[in-house]
Amino acid sequence: MASDWPAFDVEQDSSTFAVLHLASQMLGKLRVAHAPWANHGWHVTLLPVAEGLIMPAIAAGPRRFTLTLDLCAHEIRLRTSGGDRDSVPLDSGSISDLHRGLIGMLDRHGLPSSFHGRPNEVPDAVPFAQDVASRSYSPGSAERLRDALARIVPIFDWFRAGFVGKASPVHFFWGSFDLAVTRFSGREAPSHPGGIPGLPDRITREAYSHEESSAGFWPGGVTAAEPIFYSYAYPEPDGFRAASMAPKSARFDETLGEFVLPYEAVRRSADPEAELMAFLQATYDAAAELLHWDRAALEREVAAP
Repeated sequence: MASDWPAFDVEQDSSTFAVLHLASQMLGKLRVAHAPWANHGWHVTLLPVAEGLIMPAIAAGPRRFTLTLDLCAHEIRLRTSGGDRDSVPLDSGSISDLHRGLIGMLDRHGLPSSFHGRPNEVPDAVPFAQDVASRSYSPGSAERLRDALARIVPIFDWFRAGFVGKASPVHFFWGSFDLAVTRFSGREAPSHPGGIPGLPDRITREAYSHEESSAGFWPGGVTAAEPIFYSYAYPEPDGFRAASMAPKSARFDETLGEFVLPYEAVRRSADPEAELMAFLQATYDAAAELLHWDRAALEREVAAP
């Protein structure tokens, strides 16, 4: 039976994913500027919802407001606790136009609109306000991403449910434009060396302050690429790269420094859900065993969905 997971095409989708990547950064940077700091920077991530990705609410005096990357209506949608509703189309022509439209919308409603104006983790980043290049936006590409997330998020949720130790929510990092879930041993990790382009070292060291096994889905973004699932451990233990892995399509990518599984291999498999869960479990097993985690205390049995 053919998989009902959506197919991606880098040439068709890359421009739209670049728009969504940079739009997501604007939402995340608002949280950086106007919300209190939480451990590992988790307060600034976006959360997957039925229609796309939502920015957790920001306090604005007596009100609170949220912004959603709505991949059904194809807009940045504003909602406030006072009942205000507004939106800016994602197909605004250029990132500069989208940036100006977002700030104008927030200003009209008397909401905070200031945030750092240059993208992070993007090669040769151009400030949002100066990015006047015309960018095409395809609703079909955005909807395929929405539909892929609708299939992936529940699997990540079930994987997370099998861990009773400290774990992240299933959330979306706008810097790199990827969905992620992370498990922790509870032990501190060696200080991260930093050096990640476009990411301040203090943020990196906060993110990797404790031992972790992390997995995620990266569809590409400003950097056009074939979508992949990934998994890594920090610190990376001896023998991790040579660990036995499942499914057979998974491999260790020496350039990325992590295990990868092509999205297309999952989509084409006889059982995509089982294929993805096998990858999440096998990569975690390798990390937990080689780092000598107390698995009996950290894990629990969860019935399959």
